[in-house]
Amino acid sequence: MNHPLTRRRVLGGAAGLAIGTVSVGQQPATAQPLPDLARWQEQAARVTITRDDWGIPHVVGRTDADAVFGMIYAQAEDDFNRIETNYLVSLGRLAEAEGESAIWQDLRQRLFVDPEGLKRDYAKCPAWLRKLMRSWADGLNFYLATHPDVRPRVITRFEPWMALSFSEGSIGGDIERVPLTQLESFYGERKVPMTDAEREVLFSEPRGSNGMAIAPDRTRDGHALLLINPHTSFFFRSEQHVTSGEGLNAYGAATWGQFFIYQGFNANAGWMHTSSGVDNVDEFAETIVTGADGRRSYRYGNALRPVKTKTITLSYRTADGRQAQRGFTTFATHHGPIVREADGKWIAFALMNKPIEALQQSFLRTKARDYAGYLDVAGFKANSSNNTLFADSKGEIAFLMPQFMPVRDDRFDYRRPVDGSDPATDWRGLHSLKSLPQAVNPKTGWAFNTNNWPWTAAGADSPKAADHPRYFDQAGENPRGPQAIRMLTSRDDFTPQTLIAAAFDPYLTAFARLVPGLVTAWDELPEDDQRKARLAGPIGLLRGWDHRWGADSTATSLAVFWGEALWAVCAQLARDAGLSVWDYMAERATDAQRLTALGEAVDRLTQDFGGWQVPWREINRFQRNDGAIVQKFDDAKPSIPVPFTSAQWGSLASFGARRYPGTKRYYGTSGNSFVAVVEFGPKVRAWAVTAGGASGHPDSPHFNDQAERYANGDLRPVYFYPDDLKGHVERSYRPGR
Repeated sequence: MNHPLTRRRVLGGAAGLAIGTVSVGQQPATAQPLPDLARWQEQAARVTITRDDWGIPHVVGRTDADAVFGMIYAQAEDDFNRIETNYLVSLGRLAEAEGESAIWQDLRQRLFVDPEGLKRDYAKCPAWLRKLMRSWADGLNFYLATHPDVRPRVITRFEPWMALSFSEGSIGGDIERVPLTQLESFYGERKVPMTDAEREVLFSEPRGSNGMAIAPDRTRDGHALLLINPHTSFFFRSEQHVTSGEGLNAYGAATWGQFFIYQGFNANAGWMHTSSGVDNVDEFAETIVTGADGRRSYRYGNALRPVKTKTITLSYRTADGRQAQRGFTTFATHHGPIVREADGKWIAFALMNKPIEALQQSFLRTKARDYAGYLDVAGFKANSSNNTLFADSKGEIAFLMPQFMPVRDDRFDYRRPVDGSDPATDWRGLHSLKSLPQAVNPKTGWAFNTNNWPWTAAGADSPKAADHPRYFDQAGENPRGPQAIRMLTSRDDFTPQTLIAAAFDPYLTAFARLVPGLVTAWDELPEDDQRKARLAGPIGLLRGWDHRWGADSTATSLAVFWGEALWAVCAQLARDAGLSVWDYMAERATDAQRLTALGEAVDRLTQDFGGWQVPWREINRFQRNDGAIVQKFDDAKPSIPVPFTSAQWGSLASFGARRYPGTKRYYGTSGNSFVAVVEFGPKVRAWAVTAGGASGHPDSPHFNDQAERYANGDLRPVYFYPDDLKGHVERSYRPGR
């Protein structure tokens, strides 16, 4: 007789125990065979790395492969630790360095990324791509061979196929949508409650980006402009310029360990990616049954299909520095791996898994010379998580959505698990590029995205929600969207400098919407209410505020502390109501909630800073103490005031900051990172700034030399052409020299 199975009944003893230990410490670099060294030295002789006076590497190679060799070598010089860490994550080997606490993150990765499968994929790659991957691995291995003082934590030799594990450079991959606590509950055979962050009831700094493309007829000089403004963790990418004799000439930000410029430009075209709100990652609720023979199956239509099983063995570092192993029997259906259980059903997780196509698309788009060429590369349909803002020297601009978009039956709500036993819920191929929401050369003369919905991307010329399935947006609007429109419609004579000013405009749309409700709530209090007198001063300050951030603004400090207190009250209520937190705070928060939150803000400011009238500069700070990926902040150490706020409140320039253990000040760890404005005239011109500096080494003069410029929004000229670089060269050398 067939019957549904619970998780515990099926798993039995699937999660294995440690099956052995070997002693390991921080890994020494492996001695390299002499033929390898000779080959690497020969390739290094075809590469020149020139460091400018900001420490930015300008890499020139005879071929694309030579340029990749030098590009990754230069990255390793600046921050090998971040490169290795990214590949420990992408290969599902983080626990080998950080211990058993990372085992579930590794398991999640290995459900989708199989090293043996990547090796087979590598053999299928086109010859030109294999050549680039070999140069990538050679560049890293040559760096380790020539820097014996650098001791990798785990990976002592990089193999070409490893590049396929990390083929898309966005801040958060699709796989991160799998909640680790529920994965642990399922495969660890114990109940683990979801965290508040997983349930999305705590404030989480908006991750994503701003992008703006402006057509020539909206600019003073008749040249297309592009704003590149990713909001990521600080020091998440390396700023580089990479050229070759085969037509590569790309400048911008490369995610550590990758051999393509992820957000940037070449002499003819530029591309900016923003995290998208499309729904193209889905969960399928599977009905699991067993037959009389005990075999596991899942229901699909009127039939039963066998559940696929796979054994995954993971290594992890023990407390005494040795290595142990743990084995798991994992399960999958044709929809994808099983990642959790809900309401008696197993949940299969479906996402894009096209590493060969993704890596090709990521690299080839950097060589596109115009919109038509960029669209040809988009035909790989291997971008799943990013919108794109595009501009080129022909004057064309565009807003594009992710090209990996499964066709689905719009009767079903794919924001929640759909019934995996109903064939009608299956993906039915991919949307054509023409069928995707987009705005190409809009009549408005501008296009943008702030991680919001696509329906306002180009004003009146935006794609229409009614023309597309609802799964094309699950983000809705956010406060940066109206602010971007406000800036883009403010003038028709944009220059690079006025676009930079727009990117740092201080108006906070969220508070412009929220503060009037607070003031009204206070106005309506009876005169004998204790809150009337207690909050009179703070209300007076906010009533007269122009809703603009500023380093010396005390109203900014009070508004941010009040907004955070109100957010904490409204987040879960908003989720339950199916509203954004901003909409809930504006439309449904009670007067009592608004006033109580203001009282809490006043108390916090007074407790931490001695009064409620505190200039924002005293609170909001940039500090870079060391090269650690997760650094410790200290109020007693030097820091720099940052005038702009979190993107949470509508600031286009974003600085995600908060208190940390032992601090009263807020320290930023995310938001504006690499920022650039590009003008596509007869010769491309650009200005840029990077959070902190180009180097991850505290003893480098380029560790923190851009911090003041970063805080002030003072972008520096980019040295794109050899003539630009003249007089700004700090050092020119071959890899290994």
